Amino acid sequence: MAFDSLSEKLQNVFKKLRGKGRLSEADVKEAVKEVKIALLEADVNFKVVKNFINTVQEKAVGEDVMKSLTPGQMVVKIVNEELTALMGAEKTDIALRGDGNPTHIMMAGLQGAGKTTTAAKLAGKLKEAGKRPMLVACDVYRPAAIEQLIVNGEKLGIEVFSMGTGHDPVEIAARSVEYAAEHRYNVIIFDTAGRLHIDEDMMDEIARIKSDVGVDETVLVVDAMTGQDAVNVAKTFDEKVGIDGVILTKMDGDTRGGAALSIKAVTGRPILYVGMGEKLSDLEQFYPDRMASRILGMGDVLTLIEKAEAEINEEEAREMTRKIQRSGFDFDDYLKSMKQLKKLGGLSKFMGLLPNIGITGKMKSLDINSDETEETLKRNEAIIYSMTPKERSNPDLLNPSRKKRIADGSGVDISEVNRLVKQFDQARKAVKQMPGLFKGGKGGRKGMFGKMPLA
Repeated sequence: MAFDSLSEKLQNVFKKLRGKGRLSEADVKEAVKEVKIALLEADVNFKVVKNFINTVQEKAVGEDVMKSLTPGQMVVKIVNEELTALMGAEKTDIALRGDGNPTHIMMAGLQGAGKTTTAAKLAGKLKEAGKRPMLVACDVYRPAAIEQLIVNGEKLGIEVFSMGTGHDPVEIAARSVEYAAEHRYNVIIFDTAGRLHIDEDMMDEIARIKSDVGVDETVLVVDAMTGQDAVNVAKTFDEKVGIDGVILTKMDGDTRGGAALSIKAVTGRPILYVGMGEKLSDLEQFYPDRMASRILGMGDVLTLIEKAEAEINEEEAREMTRKIQRSGFDFDDYLKSMKQLKKLGGLSKFMGLLPNIGITGKMKSLDINSDETEETLKRNEAIIYSMTPKERSNPDLLNPSRKKRIADGSGVDISEVNRLVKQFDQARKAVKQMPGLFKGGKGGRKGMFGKMPLA
């Protein structure tokens, strides 16, 4: 996951500060120095780091902080606020027209950044929000891109306007606008040609489309894995064509996160969304404050709640919670909760959104495969269904002879049964350690954790 390394390093820095009753100026300067190194190693732009560190140090050595009863926490608060400000302070939405005319959104970016898939993801988000989007295939140089857009459009139930590869992209864009007006689409998303590098001819093509159809929002798609190159690409596109916002893809991958922390400061353009996986639903609104909280190990409870509201059947989850509170966590609950966690993106994403539990938190030692495949889930199902109802409801009955019978009945080695039992025991302990997750509030978001079983 993005920021894992940075998050771990920052949390280690702040752990040292929290252990001190009072901070000296030397303590603060040493901590700030370590933060600087962590940011540079995360591939954050050098000038951005320099300005960030100067601001944090100036605020952190202030009299109010130094005399505070919890100066370490005050420093964390300052870093959190400055990280949020660095990434844009508040979330930015794509500006949709409110005058009754369709909004024209143009997607741009280099090849390999995931632009075509992201165009479909964005269309899906807008459809969920009640809009009537239409996708337009303007990449006439790659037939595979057109086919990919059509396939993804079909999956989402969104029409794709295409004239194949034999027409000028500007003509395709113009014709699509006429078609959209006839069929009452209120958002048009133009998927333009990707490029291997900054290419003047294709830049000119984008500029002509933008001018000809009156693009309202130009959205640049960049690969977060490319680090500072992503920032440089954004800066160049903005200078040559003009962009209104950025979508960062592959934020779920092994990226150091520097692009997310640098783009707004370098280009002045906001991050609109981040791609967090390959599914067409894996596009998240970018909230600077939530991202800062994730980086500092404070979790992102609001995003977790929103995911749960979208993916989990509320009544089923409530019933499961009541059952767990009444009689404890058993194998039937474990199986149900793993299926629900898979809907939320897997255990690692779930845990990463909880405060103080991420990679450096107290539950780091959980030996649970968070990215279980369908095959693993099916194998676990077979093992659980090979148990008697009594064994499923009372897991402590599982002695060696029972495990051997279950292994034979499910067609797996006994080591697989032992692995599942070990995972279950860890999950059961996690449930006991976090009882607050199962306390329903008075409804709405305050009580959302009462609807979300944890495996």
